[in-house]
Amino acid sequence: MNAVSPNMPVSPAPDITLRPSVAVWPWPIALGLLTAFGLLSALLGQHGIWLALSWAALSIPLIVTVACVLRAWCRTPSVKGGQS
Repeated sequence: MNAVSPNMPVSPAPDITLRPSVAVWPWPIALGLLTAFGLLSALLGQHGIWLALSWAALSIPLIVTVACVLRAWCRTPSVKGGQS
Protein backbone atom coordinates (compact mmCIF):
# COMPACT_ATOMS: atom_id res chain seq x y z
CA MET A 1 0.00 0.00 0.00
CA ASN A 2 1.28 3.44 -0.90
CA ALA A 3 1.80 5.77 2.09
CA VAL A 4 1.47 8.92 -0.03
CA SER A 5 -2.00 10.31 -0.59
CA PRO A 6 -2.90 10.84 -4.27
CA ASN A 7 -4.02 14.40 -3.41
CA MET A 8 -0.72 15.29 -1.80
CA PRO A 9 1.99 16.60 -4.16
CA VAL A 10 5.30 14.79 -3.99
CA SER A 11 8.35 17.00 -3.97
CA PRO A 12 10.87 16.31 -6.72
CA ALA A 13 14.30 14.97 -5.91
CA PRO A 14 16.79 17.69 -4.98
CA ASP A 15 19.04 18.93 -7.75
CA ILE A 16 22.44 17.54 -6.87
CA THR A 17 25.22 18.69 -9.15
CA LEU A 18 28.46 16.84 -8.77
CA ARG A 19 31.66 18.82 -8.85
CA PRO A 20 35.22 17.60 -8.94
CA SER A 21 36.77 16.83 -5.58
CA VAL A 22 39.53 19.35 -6.30
CA ALA A 23 36.96 22.16 -6.21
CA VAL A 24 36.11 21.34 -2.58
CA TRP A 25 39.61 21.72 -1.10
CA PRO A 26 40.60 25.41 -1.50
CA TRP A 27 38.35 26.77 1.27
CA PRO A 28 39.23 24.18 3.94
CA ILE A 29 42.92 24.61 3.13
CA ALA A 30 42.61 28.41 3.35
CA LEU A 31 40.79 28.18 6.69
CA GLY A 32 43.39 25.74 8.01
CA LEU A 33 46.25 28.01 6.99
CA LEU A 34 44.49 31.00 8.53
CA THR A 35 44.01 29.06 11.77
CA ALA A 36 47.67 28.00 11.83
CA PHE A 37 48.73 31.60 11.23
CA GLY A 38 46.46 32.78 14.04
CA LEU A 39 47.87 30.23 16.47
CA LEU A 40 51.46 31.07 15.55
CA SER A 41 50.87 34.81 15.79
CA ALA A 42 49.30 34.31 19.22
CA LEU A 43 52.34 32.33 20.35
CA LEU A 44 55.01 34.57 18.84
CA GLY A 45 53.66 37.98 19.75
CA GLN A 46 51.78 38.92 22.86
CA HIS A 47 51.33 42.64 22.17
CA GLY A 48 50.45 45.13 19.48
CA ILE A 49 49.75 44.04 15.94
CA TRP A 50 50.36 40.35 16.70
CA LEU A 51 47.50 40.31 19.18
CA ALA A 52 45.12 41.89 16.68
CA LEU A 53 46.28 39.55 13.90
CA SER A 54 45.80 36.48 16.07
CA TRP A 55 42.29 37.55 17.08
CA ALA A 56 41.31 38.26 13.48
CA ALA A 57 42.90 35.09 12.09
CA LEU A 58 41.24 32.88 14.71
CA SER A 59 37.86 34.63 14.54
CA ILE A 60 37.36 34.29 10.78
CA PRO A 61 37.27 30.43 10.72
CA LEU A 62 34.92 30.46 13.70
CA ILE A 63 32.55 32.92 11.99
CA VAL A 64 32.64 30.89 8.75
CA THR A 65 31.88 27.68 10.66
CA VAL A 66 28.95 29.20 12.55
CA ALA A 67 27.55 30.71 9.34
CA CYS A 68 27.75 27.37 7.50
CA VAL A 69 26.14 25.46 10.38
CA LEU A 70 23.31 27.99 10.65
CA ARG A 71 22.78 27.92 6.88
CA ALA A 72 22.65 24.11 6.83
CA TRP A 73 20.43 24.02 9.91
CA CYS A 74 17.90 26.45 8.45
CA ARG A 75 17.90 24.86 4.99
CA THR A 76 17.17 21.22 5.83
CA PRO A 77 13.64 20.25 6.88
CA SER A 78 13.20 18.62 10.23
CA VAL A 79 12.67 14.86 10.27
CA LYS A 80 10.55 15.24 13.39
CA GLY A 81 6.90 16.06 12.99
CA GLY A 82 5.16 16.53 9.71
CA GLN A 83 2.17 14.68 8.37
CA SER A 84 1.78 11.02 9.15
